[in-house]
Amino acid sequence: MPSPAIAISPGDLADPRVLRLLADHLADMRSTSPAESVHALDLDGLRAPGVTFWTAAAGGQVLGCVALKHLDPHHGELKSMRVDAATRGRGLGRLLLDHVLAEAARRSYTRVSLETGSMEFFAPARRLYARSGFVECRPFADYRPDPNSVFLTLDLADR
Repeated sequence: MPSPAIAISPGDLADPRVLRLLADHLADMRSTSPAESVHALDLDGLRAPGVTFWTAAAGGQVLGCVALKHLDPHHGELKSMRVDAATRGRGLGRLLLDHVLAEAARRSYTRVSLETGSMEFFAPARRLYARSGFVECRPFADYRPDPNSVFLTLDLADR
């Protein structure tokens, strides 16, 4: 389980540590998925109205990030969840996910959905989402069917 010293707070999209984490995230997405199947938000996407971005940090290090995109008054989308490679396997992904789901409930969303990759690289993320109650669903919002994508949703009433 992550150390209690980890703090999740609004992310600073000008912080070089955050920029490095996001650059690593986009590089991994581009190296594992065809260009048309990369749905990760870039900096402009993370700055867009309706997107809230957080980072997890401890000891002056940015260890992970996550975003929540407003789709409609009842539906949010999990975006840009990333845990630094050196920090994986310590429960930080669960901490970030729980933070977003608590915020979604606070906003009175009834559902949170996400898109992730279908490749083996994304298997740990898919396992985390499944353990949290997410189930496969049809493409939502502006997504189209894609063999490189897995679409998942969580009915917050089931939590």
